[in-house]
Parts: sequence; structure tokens; C-alpha cells
Amino acid sequence: MEQDTKTILTTGRRKDSVARVRLVSEGQGKITINGRELDNYFKNIDQLLQVKKPLSVVGLEGKFDVLANVNGGGINGQAGAISLGISRALLILNPELRASLRKENLLTRDPRAKERKKYGRKGARRRFQWTKR
Repeated sequence: MEQDTKTILTTGRRKDSVARVRLVSEGQGKITINGRELDNYFKNIDQLLQVKKPLSVVGLEGKFDVLANVNGGGINGQAGAISLGISRALLILNPELRASLRKENLLTRDPRAKERKKYGRKGARRRFQWTKR
């Protein structure tokens, strides 16, 4: 997955979102998502913190530029996908970071996804209302 020594390419997934993350070393700490700045793309503080968390856990914020292309799913799923992609890129860069990233649960792909609708039901689990008469 490594293209050259300065750029690392990884993939992160969450729900229906897929993020292709490019970690560029010797950067100024700029995070760009789909051609937009991080603060411009994610308005919620929780999503901003989730994207920045892998870099802050290992103490490397401001050292790398992050370029992410993300599509599919909602805004929370996209934030989780980008976070996983950054974590995987940091792991390729330095395998010794595995313990600290694992401790914060940043290397685990969250398998939860939307449950499919079943026949004879109104939704995945919701039944139609029962009437006695």
C-alpha cells in the first residue's frame, strides 16, 4: 500500500462509508476532505475530534498532511472511516505505534451496519400493529 517514503495510502470503512486516505509526511498538519478543509466539511465538534484523534493519541498532530476522499454513508460514518484510514497509515509508518492506537480502539473496524428490512415487517424489526377486531 506504500507508494513512496513520503506518501502512505490506506483505506478506512465504517457503515456504508469508504475513505481513501493519503498521509503525506513533512506537512503542516493540514487535513483536507474531498477538497474541503476539515472545519468546513465537519461542523460537529465530535466528528472533528474523531478525525483528529489518531494523530493526537500518538502526538504527531501538525507533522502530517492528510488528504482524504470519502464517499457513501452519512457524516458520522465518514468521520469514522477517515479515522480508521489515518490510524492504518500511522501503523504503516511506524509499527511501534500499534499499542497506543489499539489502546484507544482506533485500529478496530466497527462492523455495525444497518439491518435489512424483512418481509412481513414494517422495518427491520418493527411489526404491523395488531388489532383485535
